[in-house]
Amino acid sequence: MKKIAVIGSGFSGIAAATVLANEGYAVDLIEKNDSPGGRARKFSTQGFTFDMGPSWYWMPDVFERYFALFGKKPSDYYDLKRLDPSYKILFQDNDVWDIPANLDELKALLEKHEEGASNKLDAFLSDAEFKYEVGMNDLVYKPGLSITEFIDKRVLKATTQLQLFSSFSKLVRKYFSNPKILELLEFPVLFLGAKPSKTPALYSLMNYADIKLGTWYPMGGMHKIIEGMLALATEKGVNLKLSHNVEKIDVENGSFKGLQTSQGYLPYDGLVAAADYAHVDQKLLPAAYRNYTDAYWDKRVMAPSSLLYYVGIEGRVENLSHHNLFFDADFGKHAIEIYDDPSWPKNPLFYLSAPSLTDETVAPKNCENLFFLIPLAPNLGDDNEAQREVYFNRMLDRLKAKTGNDIKDRIIYKRSFCVSDLIADY
Repeated sequence: MKKIAVIGSGFSGIAAATVLANEGYAVDLIEKNDSPGGRARKFSTQGFTFDMGPSWYWMPDVFERYFALFGKKPSDYYDLKRLDPSYKILFQDNDVWDIPANLDELKALLEKHEEGASNKLDAFLSDAEFKYEVGMNDLVYKPGLSITEFIDKRVLKATTQLQLFSSFSKLVRKYFSNPKILELLEFPVLFLGAKPSKTPALYSLMNYADIKLGTWYPMGGMHKIIEGMLALATEKGVNLKLSHNVEKIDVENGSFKGLQTSQGYLPYDGLVAAADYAHVDQKLLPAAYRNYTDAYWDKRVMAPSSLLYYVGIEGRVENLSHHNLFFDADFGKHAIEIYDDPSWPKNPLFYLSAPSLTDETVAPKNCENLFFLIPLAPNLGDDNEAQREVYFNRMLDRLKAKTGNDIKDRIIYKRSFCVSDLIADY
């Protein structure tokens, strides 16, 4: 039996390890940190359980497809609840939109702000559904080894309709003009790695996922997905090795031999690296076997980083939903500070999740579990506690002004997490 190492216990690492084990390989899942999940880790303290990274559950069909590979369903491992409203948006002029899960209710909301928006949304979503079906079924699951994979009748025929060379920003303005509707439709692509004006129109498939497929929550927290995937991995025989920091990939004469880790040397017959590509390529592989140079990676436009806060408070909150988008600042200026002129933002948009409004298990009784996120340019310098505190207090002031929730004196736990932490942990 060949022995395979998989580096990284995030979603992709667990999935790769499980598929390999199911095919009969002996698989070790190697994780640097002392808990699994990668950026989807969790931690618990003082009765609170905080998801450290992902907080939105979209595209439920992707998880269904994954578990079905093994004759399983997500419901075998965790319980999903569809959120309604899907999320709340708080705009600059004190207007607040609760985005309903029901499509007819959403169309009625948009119609109030732009005449004809209801019919336009139908047309927009029809186009987005086509892109979702082609994108997810004919593009995403290709192995990506050669451009010839995409010489496919269905894909070639659909190339024009997929709008691969037109911008997402241009697409939404073809249908809508109301600035709030534009912000509603553009926000899902903000984290893909470019501004809406530089993101292909293909990614309206994200709007289809949002509006048609819905926003869900796994009861107990997002880490329940990791726990479910790991349970399946264990069923298939995957061996999880925590606190094993991979320091070097051993290659001799073009052949992979094993891994040098913080816990010693481990020999293997094969390797899947599901850690950050740039880190594996530049830090773990011998120079002769790297795919790219430092100069190449320095020129890449990376997806945004973030400044995060995990906060536990006494008492409950009002006028908030599970997901809350504070668009009470200039969307365009913040995007420039992330992508065009990387810098600490002057007046950033932010996101607030309050999972305890949905799930009483993630906070003590009569307390609230809050997760704040400010999107940032990656790899910013001057990440220090004093700067983090300035941003935190600004968010609390805006939270109070927009929703009436004054939580400064009710905080019983707070932890920040930013660029330096992301580098240290991942």
